[in-house]
Amino acid sequence: MQSLSIFRGSVLAILLMLLLESHLAVAQNGGKTVMNISEWLQAGPLETPLPAFHKDAFGLKDLLKFEPAEVEKWRPAPGSALAWDHRTRLNWAAVAASEKGLEIGRDAGQKNPQIYYLAAYLNAKRWVKAELQVRSAHPLKAYLDGENLAAKESSDTSEVKELKQALKLTTGKHLLLLKVLIDPENPAPALLETSLAIDEKFGEAPLALDTSPQQSMSISLLLDGPKVTGVSISPDGELATVTISEIQRSEGKSKSWLELRRVKDGSLVQTYRGSTALSAVSWAPVGKRFAYLERNGDQTTLWVADLETGTTIDLLREVKDFGGFSWSPEGNFIVYSVSEKPEEDKRGVKRLESPRDRWPDFRTRSFLYRVSYPEAARQRLTAGKLTTSLAAVSPDGDRLLFTTNTDNFAGRPFVKTTLSMLTLRDLSVDTLWEGGWLNSAQWSPDGKQLLLTGGPSLFGEAGRNVPEGVFPNDYDTQAYLFDLATRQAAPLTRDFHPSINEAAWDKKGEKIYFVALEREYVRLFRYSLRDRQFQALDTGVDVVDQFEIAKDQPLAVYYGSSSNIPHKAYLLDLKKNRFRLLSDPGQAAFEQVAFGEVKQFAFTSVEGVEIDGRVYYPPGFDPAQKYPAIVYYYGGTSPVTRDFGGRYPKNLYAAQGYLVYVLQPGGATGYGQAFSALHVNNWGKTVADEIILGTKKFLEAHPFVDEKRVGCIGASYGGFMTLLLLTKTDMFAAGISHAGISDLSSYWGEGFWGYLYNEVAAAHSFPWNRRDIYVEQSPLFHADKVNTPLLLLHGYSDTNVPRGESDQFYLALKLLGKEVEYVQVADQNHWVLDYKKRIVWQQTILAWFDKWLKGQPEWWDDLYAEEKGKGN
Repeated sequence: MQSLSIFRGSVLAILLMLLLESHLAVAQNGGKTVMNISEWLQAGPLETPLPAFHKDAFGLKDLLKFEPAEVEKWRPAPGSALAWDHRTRLNWAAVAASEKGLEIGRDAGQKNPQIYYLAAYLNAKRWVKAELQVRSAHPLKAYLDGENLAAKESSDTSEVKELKQALKLTTGKHLLLLKVLIDPENPAPALLETSLAIDEKFGEAPLALDTSPQQSMSISLLLDGPKVTGVSISPDGELATVTISEIQRSEGKSKSWLELRRVKDGSLVQTYRGSTALSAVSWAPVGKRFAYLERNGDQTTLWVADLETGTTIDLLREVKDFGGFSWSPEGNFIVYSVSEKPEEDKRGVKRLESPRDRWPDFRTRSFLYRVSYPEAARQRLTAGKLTTSLAAVSPDGDRLLFTTNTDNFAGRPFVKTTLSMLTLRDLSVDTLWEGGWLNSAQWSPDGKQLLLTGGPSLFGEAGRNVPEGVFPNDYDTQAYLFDLATRQAAPLTRDFHPSINEAAWDKKGEKIYFVALEREYVRLFRYSLRDRQFQALDTGVDVVDQFEIAKDQPLAVYYGSSSNIPHKAYLLDLKKNRFRLLSDPGQAAFEQVAFGEVKQFAFTSVEGVEIDGRVYYPPGFDPAQKYPAIVYYYGGTSPVTRDFGGRYPKNLYAAQGYLVYVLQPGGATGYGQAFSALHVNNWGKTVADEIILGTKKFLEAHPFVDEKRVGCIGASYGGFMTLLLLTKTDMFAAGISHAGISDLSSYWGEGFWGYLYNEVAAAHSFPWNRRDIYVEQSPLFHADKVNTPLLLLHGYSDTNVPRGESDQFYLALKLLGKEVEYVQVADQNHWVLDYKKRIVWQQTILAWFDKWLKGQPEWWDDLYAEEKGKGN
């Protein structure tokens, strides 16, 4: 039996070699590996006559340049259709080249130019440079991943010219597309010789070729393609809207549109598109009409689409500095907000009114207005020196809840919130509550109570559930019922570990639905006011992003995602507790994408606390291999949830060949108040030890990870944790800090929100009374202990964590002779949102890890080669 197994293995090996050889021929040439591309997918011919009156005005060169299709959206597969027009449908057929090359069959009686498309997939096992060489007598154009690469415009009857183009291929699969234009007046055969020349320094077989569109996660998949960004449902539960956005790659800007779908079967009724961004869909509580916004710069139009009358009107047109809006319960008016900017002091000086006056828009005030529907009569509701923010409209439509904020330097909270009630009849105001850490307020259906969400300290001790002498984490959001008659509050979630994100009443006021953060998940819960019990509802996703209930039916819509499942929109039957898919705009883009497994991994800290976590495995994982790994953490007040993609996409890292370990150190919300309170006055004291211990436990439990090739990355508070970790351990081969804090006192004073974040994270602690926090926990004061190669990343215009935090740490490490790089992203704040800059920023992260964890510096050197040798 053993001999038979060996024989079978030999046969399989031979077959595999033959298969590979059928796709490409490999030769050595002067230190380069030359790969002939011999397997293609072919579509064509497409007969393309030159346009009328083309003589001396439009020739083959122009026809080659003209783009008849959106090739950037193509993902050919063997046998798949290529719909062209109502008369022409092509199929992608597998074709093979001979030793002479690929001969395209041309019609003997050809009178007009013909277009053929050829597709092949280049699967880069690492970042690699190659030279594409295409030899043909006929004009052709080459594309890579939908982007125009190069063109050969000549039609050669004697000396055949060659297209040569340098390629830079990131790890993953790339589509090479050739557009070949057969010249009817050129008798030369339609023969293509195509090859790739690769420098031997990139190792053995850095590139494989095939004709399968199956791929792993990529930056393009992360950013491009249509994505669900909002959902809403009609009062009768018959119709739902899904808001979808998509990046326009050429401009790097997003466009949005609305899908109107029938709830019963998910079928598409109508699509609403505008010239700019569409958002904020909201159904009127009665009838079949909904409002939405169309924004164009600082101008906003509020549209109302009435499905019963078939009309769409601009209720408010091109309002400057428009904010948000909300329908009245009867649908006969809308309350909206508009901002007013102050006059600029032309003397060029500014006397600060408040620490918050450092904020660019602090002196901008937002006020409330009312517009009647359908008459469009408008009324201003608020004015004064303070911004008035709408919280809710009462069930009878007679009153509004709104909030204002003022400084409070006497003690925590340093910004005091006032919740007030405005009577619309006479615009009189009644103050209901004053305090801190209020997140939201809404009326009960009977109008007698308010549902408030906010921190455990919202009503003093009433909502707290921590040991005596322990400060609660007031970012751990709780829910309360506030009685309007007695002005007293009762906590609903004090003993409920999840942290509240959203809340919604049912129609009868007997139940409340909560979207809540539970450990790594964001789940949907139903709370019975009678039984005081919570019930988790199955939504089919790990993270619920938005949730809305139909006013008159037990139906809801939501959208969400999971670790390896992109965002989709769903319908939930609240009576039967069943969900089903409503819209999946990303289906086509992801149907050929392979993901690795995601497995839970937890350990117990030295203090006896269970630290949650998970591990992302590369696609095609082989436990017999040794893998590099990336450890990702936040460490601040919230866990790293299991949603798809994001700014630090773990499944993208895994697709690059890394195992990715994500852990949730003590202090995160969603694990109960006692756990989240660990965040207060900690600033990495126990968190760093937990990350170090967790990484050791991870390595012990995963022997296929190379312990000498482990990197770490975090952003914001997580960036601070990277800096602090590297002053405490040399176990990591490389580290990355995006917007990390190096000096807690400078962040406290200079960050726009530094002192406000620290009123929770460092309760009652200041630079003058807690040296053990502000000095001893600041990485800058221990920079000499860093021995790990470190990449600092920072948005140049970051107002949350000022770039000075990275500036000073970079300076310290340079003076100390440490291995450090610093990349600033121009015109970006705390998050890198610009499309094109985000691509380079993401590539920078991957290239740094490739350099230090894979021993492959070429990508990094290519990204920043032009910077070498500069300076005085």
